[in-house]
Amino acid sequence: MGCLCSLLLPGFLFLISVLHDVVDGQPLVPAMFIFGDSVVDVGNNNHLLTLVKSNFPPYGRDFVNHNPTGRFCNGKLASDFTAENLGFASYQPAYLSGEATGKNLLIGANFASAGSGYYEATAKLFNAISLSQQVEYYKEYQNKVVGIGGKVNTTSIISDAIYLVSAGSSDFVQNYYVNPLVNKVYTIDQFSNILMQSYANFIQNLYALGARRIGVTTLPPLGCLPAAITLFGLGDNECVAKLNVDAVSFNNKLNVTSQNLQTKMPGLKLVVFDIYQFLYNLVMNPADNGFAEKRRGCCGTGLLETSILCNAKSISTCANASQYVFWDGFHPSEAANRILADDLLSSGISLIF
Repeated sequence: MGCLCSLLLPGFLFLISVLHDVVDGQPLVPAMFIFGDSVVDVGNNNHLLTLVKSNFPPYGRDFVNHNPTGRFCNGKLASDFTAENLGFASYQPAYLSGEATGKNLLIGANFASAGSGYYEATAKLFNAISLSQQVEYYKEYQNKVVGIGGKVNTTSIISDAIYLVSAGSSDFVQNYYVNPLVNKVYTIDQFSNILMQSYANFIQNLYALGARRIGVTTLPPLGCLPAAITLFGLGDNECVAKLNVDAVSFNNKLNVTSQNLQTKMPGLKLVVFDIYQFLYNLVMNPADNGFAEKRRGCCGTGLLETSILCNAKSISTCANASQYVFWDGFHPSEAANRILADDLLSSGISLIF
């Protein structure tokens, strides 16, 4: 298996560089909006009464100024690299942060919240911001930007912006699989169908508010997450096959639902980013992409820790996170996020042009 970064063709990189010259250093799109869970949360949960936070060391140790911002990573998220790849000079601010004011809002905003999901009750379990509430914040955002840049400018920002959605993992790993109030009531297939309906409603709501370029990520290989192997692997150190089968089934439904939505909504570009295969390849062939460790995350023992369990006193935290596919028990390292973002850019070209 060759290096995944080869998916981003040299010719495409050249095209991007030419376009940057043409638009005189301006971003390829006017704004970016991010919705979802901990994979893309850049600090909204810092402002909530919740245990699901990461605004403390060793989180952020490889970020700008070694600062823990609330990102569930040692450094940059895939969405941060995506913002850079699109030509943004700064990252879209967490909507609940003090940075989300004035002209900073003109490049978009991040509404994601760790612990959130397509299932409303998942967010309630962790006192996170549900997707429906994220949409309400987005409505509020639009009103603010009209006051800053005027209605015509706002309409252009809204329609030409790229929207990224990352959700679903918490619904399964942190809710369905461990919550008898859910898994004793619904089969995995029934639960996936409920999530699909929520997903469809969410996309329809964004579309009604002017969104036209939307990228949504699939579920990752849930059974390969270090914490999932620890919790559900029955002592085995390999990916949990059943969880991966569930993720593939969900992803198939996501593709079908997305195709149906795009057919029904004029002018909508809806791209499904297959992060399942990307991460599965990294885990199966880590050395091909410069990684030495796939089973354990860098933080602590790397077998379970995330959020408050990954802290400055976590024993055995690795010295070099770039050797690890995962930073903690659930989240990719900055090194993995960098490769993922390049893959997203190449597969999401239709959203840009």
